[in-house]
Amino acid sequence: MNTKAKDHYWLKSGFLNILQNFSGVFFGTASFVLLVRVLPSKEEYGIWTLFMTTTVILELIRNGLVQSALVRFISSSPAEEHENIITASLSISGVLTILCIAANLLLAPMVATMWKAPILVPMFYLYNIIFLFTGFVTQANCIEQANLKFNGVFATNFARQCIFFVFILICFITKYPVTLVALVYVQILCAGVAALMAYFYVKPYLHYNFRFQKEWIKKLFHYGKFAFGTSISSQLSNTLDQWMLAALMSPVASGAFNIAVRITNLVDIPTSAIATIVFPQSAKRIETDGKESIKYLYEKSVGTTMALMIPGLLVLYIFTDLVIHLLAGAKYNDSIPLLKVTLLCCLLMPYGRLFGTILDSIGKTRLTFTMVVCTATMNLTLNYFFIKRWGAMGAAYATLLSNSVGFTVAQIILRRFLRVNIWNTFIYAYQFYPEFYQKYVKKYIRPSKPLAS
Repeated sequence: MNTKAKDHYWLKSGFLNILQNFSGVFFGTASFVLLVRVLPSKEEYGIWTLFMTTTVILELIRNGLVQSALVRFISSSPAEEHENIITASLSISGVLTILCIAANLLLAPMVATMWKAPILVPMFYLYNIIFLFTGFVTQANCIEQANLKFNGVFATNFARQCIFFVFILICFITKYPVTLVALVYVQILCAGVAALMAYFYVKPYLHYNFRFQKEWIKKLFHYGKFAFGTSISSQLSNTLDQWMLAALMSPVASGAFNIAVRITNLVDIPTSAIATIVFPQSAKRIETDGKESIKYLYEKSVGTTMALMIPGLLVLYIFTDLVIHLLAGAKYNDSIPLLKVTLLCCLLMPYGRLFGTILDSIGKTRLTFTMVVCTATMNLTLNYFFIKRWGAMGAAYATLLSNSVGFTVAQIILRRFLRVNIWNTFIYAYQFYPEFYQKYVKKYIRPSKPLAS
């Protein structure tokens, strides 16, 4: 790939992924702003939060085993093997879908009883329909990503989130009474539309057969089992605080903490976008250019991400009170101190997210898995004792402390395997602004022509 092609790939892919993440956070935040005003009580919003965080775990159980493996092997394998890889991936995903639906049907009543929210039972049962649609969407998006295409990934996610937002907006304007079950029905519609769109985008790359691909199933499974454990442990680490707040206090406390988490997602847009682009590039470079290129890729990516996120982080930190009042209303004032602490965690996000991305792409999935499990276990333990001691603020303190320890250990590991220098990330962050100006702004600014004499 020549320099011009590389610049084009990074510019186009970066733009689409940042646009995707921005639209996702925008629609998610906008829907949240309206939802806290449309739902009749803080308790119902808390129940909705518990439903969403739980279904994310279900998605990861199904997708985590094959998602990273599918992208990596298609990115690094010859084209004639793609059909076999996709067939093996679809087989694994299909079996896991059946198992997850069975577990959902069995465990939904128990979970609803634990959180004292019986309405969760029909909500979880209906989610099984969504689960079927999202399984195909995820497979299609991974196949596109592995082929260095992101148009369909953006379009399907945009459509799904936009339809849900429009429904909430109409309910807000018309003052139509919204029920939690009705929201799940709307999500079924959104997922169905996204699956249909995903098919048309992935069709040129969707080659499969009906032969049992034992060899590729084993390869995908053995690579993906640690990426699967990493994804589950990481997501559990991010949602345990909300689950434990609901169990030890109430769904209301969980909802208040979720508001702080949602707002910090605004700052996380560049991290998610760049991690999506870096993974297939890193998988290719380790085969052709060696570890030195991966070291540069990590340092440069983290520095760029930090440069993109710090301005937004400063604005949110300075105007925390105003942001909470505008987005959630005065009744959620208890989220203000929570947000101030969770914003500090954002400074560590680029290092942690890209640490896992880089190690997975070079085949160190076992190490990533071990690291994330240890961090999640620490987070769980700290949450239990800190929530008992400080209530909702304890969850924020536990998350900050466990992430700080995880950040320190991750940098030691990267130094050992790739000789990563953390100070280089600050240099690249500083250099980003003039570099961006010279490459993408200055050349498009043309001086005005002098007036003819």
